[in-house]
Amino acid sequence: MRRAAIIASLVAVAAVVGGGIAVTGLAQPRKDESGAQRSQLPAATAPVERGDLTSSTSVDGTLGYSRERKLNAGASGTLTWVTRSGSTVKRDGRLYALGGKDVRLMYGSEPMYRTLEEGDTGTDVKQLKENLIELGYGGGLVADDEFTAGTTAAVERWQEHHGLAETGRTGPDQIAFASGPLRVQSVNASAGDVAAPGQKIMTTTGSDRVVRLEVKVSEAALAKPDHKVRVELPGGTVADGTVSSVDEVATMGDDPNDKTPKVGVTVTFDDPGAVEGVDKSPATVLFTGRTRKDVLSVPVSALLALEDGSFGVQVVAGGRAREVKVRLGMFAQGRVEVSGAGLRDGMRVGVPTT
Repeated sequence: MRRAAIIASLVAVAAVVGGGIAVTGLAQPRKDESGAQRSQLPAATAPVERGDLTSSTSVDGTLGYSRERKLNAGASGTLTWVTRSGSTVKRDGRLYALGGKDVRLMYGSEPMYRTLEEGDTGTDVKQLKENLIELGYGGGLVADDEFTAGTTAAVERWQEHHGLAETGRTGPDQIAFASGPLRVQSVNASAGDVAAPGQKIMTTTGSDRVVRLEVKVSEAALAKPDHKVRVELPGGTVADGTVSSVDEVATMGDDPNDKTPKVGVTVTFDDPGAVEGVDKSPATVLFTGRTRKDVLSVPVSALLALEDGSFGVQVVAGGRAREVKVRLGMFAQGRVEVSGAGLRDGMRVGVPTT
């Protein structure tokens, strides 16, 4: 029996997702050595274990931030201040200044595209009122889509607090809407530049961490939205995550040496606040596949190639070793499902020394 000759081949086979395997072309034992090895005790043993075995696939990705977008100037003027790259801006925080007057962040899904004043209606009006209420300027306001006299008074209080002319009107020269806190990924303009509406000022992201990766089309079934995953982060920590989105169109990927069609996948974290790591650092996503419940398994390295082309393990008990022929099932987690006459949980089987 020869153990080392088959381990590399079996590990390669075990990388295939799924329970069934096909093993061909493995080295067979030489008859003149088989009997001698059969009488020897192995240098090390490992237990036969009963439990659940889950197949998995690891895919390398990149740690980043959610919702990358550009932030454009909302009005014309000379930039007198721009927030720095890497900073995080929250509600009512400063993004940039035009002619010495700050443009501040408020939360909302619709952009600030017009000057709002009494009598206006729309989703942007509702967003403005929600922010004024949250910031404490909207006492008595109802967060609906009508710009009322009460809204005018709330805007004036907000303007007074920030040293602006108390006009009761506001627009893109004072406010930019985004869905939540923004992390400034890069700044594309400097103080002294003349800005125009629509000119890119900075690139922002959300503050939540995500992992972006590309999965082969043949493995895309593993990466379904809402699928639970494990993520290995820089430094060796592991975090739970969820597949949040899967691209609908396959591409050839970023590697010029790999033309395999792939789909882009984004993974979010179940506890984003606990995730640390430098932007663009590597991360590995572990996708779980099929689970075999309550089965016997041994380390892959415990398998022996028998003379008849089948597989076996070397069971060690009472200072003696004997071969037991086994039938192979699913490979996962460095182990292989096995079944065979007399094989049971807790037995010791021979493995190579490490």
